[in-house]
Amino acid sequence: MTQQRQIVASAFAAVFALGLASASAHAEEKGKEKCYGIVKAGQNDCSNLNGSHSCAGQSKTDMDANEWKYVAKGTCKDLKGLSVDEAKAKTKK
Repeated sequence: MTQQRQIVASAFAAVFALGLASASAHAEEKGKEKCYGIVKAGQNDCSNLNGSHSCAGQSKTDMDANEWKYVAKGTCKDLKGLSVDEAKAKTKK
């Protein structure tokens, strides 16, 4: 990869990361939380825990503990979902 391509790729990654942080903060302000392990294939909200993709709608299997979706705060457990720490622990096994 040329140096110019590396610079462009790095700049794009930085802008993308800032956008994700902004979206996450906005969702939390709206009373939402990330809920792992409840997503149907293709319906995840963003990147997953293991880093195999970085965009919404790219999950490949139903109920994968690596994948998350925003839900109303306090409803994740009712949906049989996992917190980020629970999902990390489950995916390490």
